[in-house]
Amino acid sequence: MKLLLRYLALCFFVNNPADLHPPKSFMWKTVAFYLISGCIVEGLIADPADGSLEVFLRTVMAFSTVATLLLLTKKWRYYNQMFTAIFVCENFIMTLATVTEGLYFLMVMDHNENAEAISIGIGFLLVGWYIAIVSYIFRQMLLFPMSISVISAFSYFVLTYGIPMMFMDI
Repeated sequence: MKLLLRYLALCFFVNNPADLHPPKSFMWKTVAFYLISGCIVEGLIADPADGSLEVFLRTVMAFSTVATLLLLTKKWRYYNQMFTAIFVCENFIMTLATVTEGLYFLMVMDHNENAEAISIGIGFLLVGWYIAIVSYIFRQMLLFPMSISVISAFSYFVLTYGIPMMFMDI
């Protein structure tokens, strides 16, 4: 539980992910939670089969992007720490996104005229927060300057979400 709390602190820009050393069981539980929560969120938005495929593609892209980044920067030794840090924080954001979808449902059932605008606003906030978290992780682990870490985090977001989404639209 202490390790989880230390990883969750990354979502609030506390701790250095390079100092966290996750055991294999923790890493696999993080990936399992990512896959399950991703399938739930995507299943609420679209067809569950298509959503599950998109989550699988995002997972492959996330692992590949982290691996490529670390190989290019010659810091492969941080692979487990980096993907675990990103996935734990993404799981946290995904949980908040699930709560947002529940809130949206309640607002629609209550006939709130601003339900869609509120939900979209929270969604943009969560995406911005996610990019900031990934930027923080890159900056801490790879010692990137702020501008490079933000550009890298945005690129990571586009690669892990944009490409699978484009693939699903084909």
